[in-house]
Amino acid sequence: MTVDKTQIRNASTVIVLRDRATKPRILMGQRGAEAVFMPNKFVFPGGAVDVGDGAVALGTPLPDLCHTRLKEDSAADMSDALAVAAIRELFEETGQILGHKEIWAGDVPPDWIDFAASGHTPSAAGLQFVFRALTPPGRPRRFDARFFLVDAEELTTDPDDFSAASDELSHLQWVALDEARSFDMPFITEVVLSEIQSRAADITPPDSVPFFKNNEEENLFLRLRGHLPTD
Repeated sequence: MTVDKTQIRNASTVIVLRDRATKPRILMGQRGAEAVFMPNKFVFPGGAVDVGDGAVALGTPLPDLCHTRLKEDSAADMSDALAVAAIRELFEETGQILGHKEIWAGDVPPDWIDFAASGHTPSAAGLQFVFRALTPPGRPRRFDARFFLVDAEELTTDPDDFSAASDELSHLQWVALDEARSFDMPFITEVVLSEIQSRAADITPPDSVPFFKNNEEENLFLRLRGHLPTD
């Protein structure tokens, strides 16, 4: 058996849901044609966890259930770093802020200067962990990606203003949930969309979180319920 030695990086993806009770829409953008991973595809904002994300304090923590489920089937507790990465990537790629109105205390990491200048600290209170997927072997890049759902009402910024976004994603737009499959998107994004569609009107956490665990030995479909082994 050939072992895929491609480094697996932890990653966070954010699904921002708008108009949940009427005509649900989600925030998506298109990756560049030159991107190594998923070129030209329409995706949710997100990316890899940076080394410094673990040192950034959350102004408002994750809900306890999400925190526990993020730790399940993980070698280390990455829950806070994953939430921080989700908030950072959302800000970098769309200019949208999930934050608590508060002056940043102490030194501001380089990746957070613009966020801190807005007068916010990162808030994970509105994030809901809803999906996890490990990129299958053989891909140019592999990620252990956690998907977070958040209601657009949690944003402290104008949801239609993308003027502060980087150029990593183009054609940023709110896509009707029932029309999203007409866009060219990765397979895993379609799978996550099905999960979101099935519970768009439900604000309560899911009974369990799907986990597509693709590794060298086998492809597994697991459910994360937040039941951690006890010592």
